[in-house]
Amino acid sequence: MFDKLKSTEDRYNEINEKLMDPDIISDNKQYAALMKEYKNLTPVIEKYREYVKYRTGFEEAREMLEEGGLDREMKELAQSEYDENKEKAEVCAEELKILLLPKDPNDDRSVIMEIRAGAGGEEAALFANSLYRMYTMYSEAKGWKTEVLSANPTELGGFKEISFSIEGDGAYSRLKFESGVHRVQRVPETESQGRIQTSTVTVAVLPEADEVELNISPTDLKIDVFRASGAGGQHINKTESAVRITHLPTGVVVECQDERSQHKNKDKAMKILSSRLFEALQQEQNDKIASDRRSQVGTGSRSERIRTYNFPEGRLTDHRIGLTIYRLEYMLNGNIDEVIDALATADQAAKLSAQAEE
Repeated sequence: MFDKLKSTEDRYNEINEKLMDPDIISDNKQYAALMKEYKNLTPVIEKYREYVKYRTGFEEAREMLEEGGLDREMKELAQSEYDENKEKAEVCAEELKILLLPKDPNDDRSVIMEIRAGAGGEEAALFANSLYRMYTMYSEAKGWKTEVLSANPTELGGFKEISFSIEGDGAYSRLKFESGVHRVQRVPETESQGRIQTSTVTVAVLPEADEVELNISPTDLKIDVFRASGAGGQHINKTESAVRITHLPTGVVVECQDERSQHKNKDKAMKILSSRLFEALQQEQNDKIASDRRSQVGTGSRSERIRTYNFPEGRLTDHRIGLTIYRLEYMLNGNIDEVIDALATADQAAKLSAQAEE
């Protein structure tokens, strides 16, 4: 591991020199690529240099102790230096193992989230809105930009489905564990008998694709325009501004009707389509990996029940890691870092375990 780190440090120093080269600075594409690599390597190299400092400290203290001839006070000082530096070096070594774990190539990407009401009718649609609110509040706290791409609202203020983008560095790394079925247990406002109802909402988190990574041929697309339905006044209902795009090779269909402009709806629909196709490509690659080499936490399947929100008990439970938190309203106000941190830690532990077995 440390031989690899030394060569990584050499590469880090090489990039640092290149970033000061006027020819590279003037080449936006090359400069951006090098800056990204430099940024990714920085935490690893900083931790490695910290490790080297402590390692050097305890080795020097060990040599002093082995040489002998020290008075009692100097011996105690050397022993203290040895113990302290050895412990800190061991901590750094463990932290380096985590930093060197294979990184998900999508972690730095922005995302498109798709939330759909499942079982439970209007109650499921209302909770879909609650989850949308939770994720937008979380994004706002992180300084990320959100934009609704497509929505199908209900009369009572819920969503049959809603798709929205979240733009910000590392959005996918934080939100990828949210994919799956979210179950809610509560007494609906429309329930006169006061019975607890169980409903489900499906969340999909798609890494946003770059245009250069997907070559979507225009001949593979069927584009239909139609009149939008729902609220919006006379203009939205009388103008064929809504767009439906069908990707013929895969059968993926995307509709957008939120904007009054047909051009804007087409742009949003293409954004969603690209992310869905990119996700399908990623899934195809992941399926080639043996199941015992996959992360135990993973990013969740759309059919897998991952979490329960129990309102009578004020409880949120993540079933993948057995985490239960009795601050449900606090969580639904966008304060979900505690859950995401626990999932990320469990994912790292699973990867370290798999690495140790290899």
